[in-house]
Amino acid sequence: MPEPIRLPPQPDACELCARSVALTRHHLIPKALHDKTYVQKRYARSERITATLWVCRACHNQIHRLFSEKELALTYNHREALLSDERLRSFVAWLASKPAGFMPRP
Repeated sequence: MPEPIRLPPQPDACELCARSVALTRHHLIPKALHDKTYVQKRYARSERITATLWVCRACHNQIHRLFSEKELALTYNHREALLSDERLRSFVAWLASKPAGFMPRP
């Protein structure tokens, strides 16, 4: 019997801005693309499912504002790659200084 796939546990703070707020799971390889051949060739099923980050709603919204699903799957598919983008890095730095209850305007 195959080993069950275990998702990473939820941390106490956003994995990008480090604020202690409610968190959402960001799929580093977007679920909508899991059945695409180019995604299946690059990533094992377990990797497609478990490659996640726990992020606050503000960081999650910003990720999806900046990148297409295909860009996320092919280029920005881990924390360091996301933070390599200056636009996201500067947003995260700005947000990190805000209080836990702060939510940027859309």
